[in-house]
Amino acid sequence: MIPNPDESLTSKRPVRVLHLEDSQADHALVRLTLRRARLAHEIRQVDTLADFASWLDRERFDVILADYHLPGFTAIDAWQLAEARGGHPPFVLLSGAIGEAAAVDAMRLGFADYLLKDDMARLPHVVERAIEVAEARRAREQATADLAESEQRLAALAEHLQTTIEEERAAIAREIHDDIGGALTAVKFDLAWIQRHSREEGLRTHADTACEMLQHAIDASQRIMLNLRPPVLDQGLAAAVQWLAETFERRTRLPVRLLCESAAAAQVPPALQLVAYRTAQEALTNIHKYAQASQVRIELSDHEGVLTLEVTDDGCGIAPETLKKPRSFGLKGLAERARRAGGWLDVSSQVGRGTSIIVSLPLPGAARLPSHASPGPEGEQEDET
Repeated sequence: MIPNPDESLTSKRPVRVLHLEDSQADHALVRLTLRRARLAHEIRQVDTLADFASWLDRERFDVILADYHLPGFTAIDAWQLAEARGGHPPFVLLSGAIGEAAAVDAMRLGFADYLLKDDMARLPHVVERAIEVAEARRAREQATADLAESEQRLAALAEHLQTTIEEERAAIAREIHDDIGGALTAVKFDLAWIQRHSREEGLRTHADTACEMLQHAIDASQRIMLNLRPPVLDQGLAAAVQWLAETFERRTRLPVRLLCESAAAAQVPPALQLVAYRTAQEALTNIHKYAQASQVRIELSDHEGVLTLEVTDDGCGIAPETLKKPRSFGLKGLAERARRAGGWLDVSSQVGRGTSIIVSLPLPGAARLPSHASPGPEGEQEDET
């Protein structure tokens, strides 16, 4: 490097310049112009592609000034060489009359600026601006990379938490079935024995009352167990969705039409089963609570390697202003789960004309879908998972 004798005139770090120029006179003019502008700088002149590549590998520069026509190559060749290495400093095309078309081509490639040698007085300003723009772009790219990394960490954490929740649900369901359910059943047998063998009317009356309350407890434990993790999931997604529809129909008296293609009964990975099942469960819960519907339709299919579940009702729909509720997390969480599985969740609704919730998930071996999960139907949900 050739230090600038006037670099002490500024407290800034000297600007490191790589000058691609075969004319010593033009190079001297560049140095003189930068010095007169009191721009602290260090500059290196090269006039061959080999030297240009060597200095790029050896040093870090803030800006590259490049003449257009050089012996055996052009500034475009130098740009392509630097571009192949990646992370190069901004290029400023500093040349004579090269023609508007060549200048436009250079700018389209990504040159930071273009300056005629006849307008050399503007060089310091052009250099400083090119460096500022490049630094701003690098800062923006770094911020974008940091944001993407942060989102990836949050997504991984959310996936870990969701997996943990599902594992806990399954463990609690097993404990309810094996321990609590077994104990309640044993107590019921003992009470039944007392009912059969007791001769005191009062004791039998108390035993009858206790049996009724015990049956309520058994029913409640079974309902909780099934909500946590229904064993029917082990029989496949189609069977689980059918059980969910039948249970919903019995509980709410709302007719549910289930359309399930035979291919959809094929083996689906457990993780995708849970995403689809929880989507149907959440949609039916919201329909029961808010939709005021008279009928429900559920469609399950796996056309072209994509598992699709659609839950549609003919209820009151969702008002547009309710779609931006900040504290509605039910289907938002499901949309995130679908996105992590490589799919998407879509909610479409019109006031007075019902709501349709669709989740699409790529099956193993199929091309991945673009992830564009839409906001959940906050107008028909509350803060629930």
